[in-house]
Amino acid sequence: MKTPLQSLQAGCWFKLICGASYQALPEVRSLALAYALAGADCIDMAADPAVVATVKSGLAAAQRIAADPAHPLGSTLRGYRRPLLMVSMSAGEDPHFRKAWFDPAVCPVDCDHPCEQICPAAAIDDGGVIDARCYGCGRCLPVCPYGLIEARSQPTSADAIAQQTLTQVEALEIHTQVGQLDEFRHLWQTIRPWIDHLSVISVSCPDGEGLIDYFQALQRLMSLHTLGIALIWQTDGRPMSGDIGKGTTHAAVRLAQKVLAAHLPGHIQLAGGTNQYTVFKLRELGVWQPSKACSEGMPVSACCVSGIAYGSYARRLLMTEIEQTHYLEEDPQALKTAVALARSLVMPVKQVDEETIKPAAQS
Repeated sequence: MKTPLQSLQAGCWFKLICGASYQALPEVRSLALAYALAGADCIDMAADPAVVATVKSGLAAAQRIAADPAHPLGSTLRGYRRPLLMVSMSAGEDPHFRKAWFDPAVCPVDCDHPCEQICPAAAIDDGGVIDARCYGCGRCLPVCPYGLIEARSQPTSADAIAQQTLTQVEALEIHTQVGQLDEFRHLWQTIRPWIDHLSVISVSCPDGEGLIDYFQALQRLMSLHTLGIALIWQTDGRPMSGDIGKGTTHAAVRLAQKVLAAHLPGHIQLAGGTNQYTVFKLRELGVWQPSKACSEGMPVSACCVSGIAYGSYARRLLMTEIEQTHYLEEDPQALKTAVALARSLVMPVKQVDEETIKPAAQS
């Protein structure tokens, strides 16, 4: 099995997005455990010491399972490699760093609670929004018939807590938007002393007027300090929407094509609307490594997408299984099912030599 960095170079990089503001610790632990055993290259999480510790606990459990030849999953885990750990930070306002909020005391008693029904994270109940479970998708905001729900921004500042988490991981993702160069520069200067040990730095950004010029400015800003660190441009097509439907992946794919055509140094990885159809759309367009679009001797990153990150779709795919227990490894059947579901999403990315790959299982 390839190391995570080898997967990035080969164009078969798979990243799990736990959520930049998702802090439901039991679910995060189970997600990390299942996707690590399924072959994920990177686990992206909130820059929160408790979340980082929880993910490490899940990965420790994955390591024990992979090393145990008597475990029911043991024979299927040959060549297990620990995924890289990544934390997400924000340079300015960003929808990934917000929480929904409302006062349940003023909610009308005859309300049908459409907010509760639409929430993909089961983060709303009679007591209001469960802060740790909310990851900021915003779907509840427009459905409230009384306009009582608001979004409260919670950007990650480069304070002692964020610095503490940077020393515990191998990768960093910075969320930004076109026009936030000053905010990005300030964050970069603040965290600069804590990045030398990193293997990967990712910049996540949605589309916008002047996007390529903005990326080029960011690349110039970072270039003197990132020698030897792999750089990823995460094209955030339609943030936090992959579990909504088939069409959400189109925005991510179109944005990846746009950035790919700019020939920026580094790797391109999709996010934002990615789901079980993303690999097939990339193959259809000839920008995925199995399409054989790469000329002999040319690096994958020069002509093709290097990887895909899955967030809301990846989480929802496993939610039924991981909600059953705090420690997924203690329920062998739930663990087996969760890993199988995770593999149905991971393997189309990993099987770069396959000409035909069946779609991932529906949630």
